[in-house]
Order: sequence, then C-alpha cells, then structure tokens
Amino acid sequence: MNIQLNGETRPLPGPLTLIELLAAEGLAERRVAVEVNNEIVPRSQHGEYQLKDGDVVEIVHALGGG
Repeated sequence: MNIQLNGETRPLPGPLTLIELLAAEGLAERRVAVEVNNEIVPRSQHGEYQLKDGDVVEIVHALGGG
C-alpha cells in the first residue's frame, strides 16, 4: 500500500490508522493537524481513521517559539 505523505510517496506495510502513522513518524505525542485528501481529520478521529491506498496525507505540527 502506498500513500503520499507531505508530498513524498511512502510505502506502508499494510492498512494503518492515522494514529498508527503518527506513531511511526514519531509524532504521536505532538500537537499536529492532519489532512487526508484535502480534508482535515479531527484529532478525535485519528484512532479510527483508516488510511487507504493512494491517500494524500499532509501532517503539520506546531513549533514552539516566541
């Protein structure tokens, strides 16, 4: 299965939820916004949202500063 992640093709070993993808990317504990196929997926749905072959995923995380 392949997805586009932040503009790059990314092979996945099989079906994953968004929370599993975030964990694999080291972002599970970070505050992030996730968009799949041009639609924001609310954080409350990350654990149940199943990625599909060909999905286009954008992950944006906030950087601290001031």
